[in-house]
Amino acid sequence: MNLLYPINNKNEFVFNPSPRDFTVEEIPLYDFSGEGEHLILKVRKKELTTWEMLDIISGYIGIKRRDIGYAGLKDKYAMTIQSVSVPAKYQDKLENFKHEKIKILEMIRHNNKIRVGHLKGNRFHIRLKKVLGVQKKKLDASLKWIKANGVPNYFGEQRFGTDGNNWEDGKKLIDGKLKIRDRKTRDFLIGSYQSYLFNQWLSKRVEISLLLEKFSEAEAEQFLELEKGILQGTKEQANFFKLLSGDLMMHYPYGRVFYAEDLAKEAERFAQKDIAPTGLLPGTKVKRAESAAGVIESRYDEAMKQSGARRYAWIQVTEIDKKYIEERAHYELSFVLPKGSYATNVLDVLRGGREMLS
Repeated sequence: MNLLYPINNKNEFVFNPSPRDFTVEEIPLYDFSGEGEHLILKVRKKELTTWEMLDIISGYIGIKRRDIGYAGLKDKYAMTIQSVSVPAKYQDKLENFKHEKIKILEMIRHNNKIRVGHLKGNRFHIRLKKVLGVQKKKLDASLKWIKANGVPNYFGEQRFGTDGNNWEDGKKLIDGKLKIRDRKTRDFLIGSYQSYLFNQWLSKRVEISLLLEKFSEAEAEQFLELEKGILQGTKEQANFFKLLSGDLMMHYPYGRVFYAEDLAKEAERFAQKDIAPTGLLPGTKVKRAESAAGVIESRYDEAMKQSGARRYAWIQVTEIDKKYIEERAHYELSFVLPKGSYATNVLDVLRGGREMLS
């Protein structure tokens, strides 16, 4: 089903993910100390995955890839800037490092190896093309909506492989219909299936929110074939994304998880960007939603031995900046997203809609 967000008419523009038009820069979790046994490399790369870049650097200095620390994986089709750590004893050798697709911008000592997740977020710079005057006004309106409301936190297409079907092998692994001995590959495929279930759930919650924009709670319940009264207290909420009783909330942009009990109170805190709802990555050792939210969530839950987690369902887009170059019909924008979030979610809303998974 093709559903539109409640913003201006569908926008048309051209975006080609390339180093010229798409830049991603990590925002480190902390300042580097300037001393210690580890060397932090601020690295700019293009046309390479993070894994490929690490292989090149590790091969150059003669260590194993696992000896290099990194905070997150970056897109192959963008110009990306990220920090990685290596043992400091290789500093002299790295002074002479040269590669056509990799440039070391800075080197600084630090006490600890960089670990996955050690970043606040990412800053994106994107150039949209073939944006004429009318489209420029629509993009301005869309950005205004995004600034006020935020965007859904779907997993991006990168999570599901070139053909978009990695999750199918993940499900086969859980169902016992496929066996893979390599643990990293197995965990990756099951993680892809967890991500697929999360996206399915989020699409349903966005659909509920869209219906409540136009219909009463009772009418939405009928459309969705939900128990009478399950959406009570939702339509009056100011936010586009409607909270349900029993939702698991989390302080934003990080903090502890807790149940939404007083919907009006929690909706107000959500509007103030103090908290945000979370969705389930099914698995072990993770809390489940309850009450009305639990009814919806249970449809996208599945027993598996993989560790589960909660993920923000809705995120805020900050530090938004834009520039329109009329003579080239280019619309340049930059913004910051929290770690683990995808720029494609912003682009989807800028286009005015998203094809929902069903």
